[in-house]
Amino acid sequence: MTRWFRGRLLLWGGAAAILAVDQLVKAWVVATLPFGVPVAYFAWLKPVLSFTYITNTGVAFGLFPQLGDFFTILALVVVAAMVVFQRSIPPDDWLLHIALGFQVGGALGNLADRLFRGSVVDFLDFNFWPLQNWAVFNLADAAIVSGVALLVVISLLRPEEETPADART
Repeated sequence: MTRWFRGRLLLWGGAAAILAVDQLVKAWVVATLPFGVPVAYFAWLKPVLSFTYITNTGVAFGLFPQLGDFFTILALVVVAAMVVFQRSIPPDDWLLHIALGFQVGGALGNLADRLFRGSVVDFLDFNFWPLQNWAVFNLADAAIVSGVALLVVISLLRPEEETPADART
């Protein structure tokens, strides 16, 4: 397996896996959970996590619900930008491929909801401090945040490359 193929497989395979799991779980949520009612499937998890099926036309925390169409277009643009950007990633930079795979998979999961359901399905509802007042979210959101967090870690751990302008000073 070539380095190029391995890197692309990490990104696109990861994105496809996240999209598939996200959509399967959301289909289960829509089919089985009552809307807006917290459900604790596991008694031992009740103090920490419940499942609350809600929908969201806005972005994180339900902000800007009136801009749902704009966020659909924005998600398409972001995914297209990542498709273009991934071509510039060195093939052996597997952490960066994974981070972008998480982000693309999450973006596609929420985009699929917007396109086929008209709103994003959220269901993960944390009940413990400091997250007890946290917004209900979904696996796609968690994947996006995880991908961004991994990018931050990557950028903090890697030494800055010297640019030609820096070399002159």
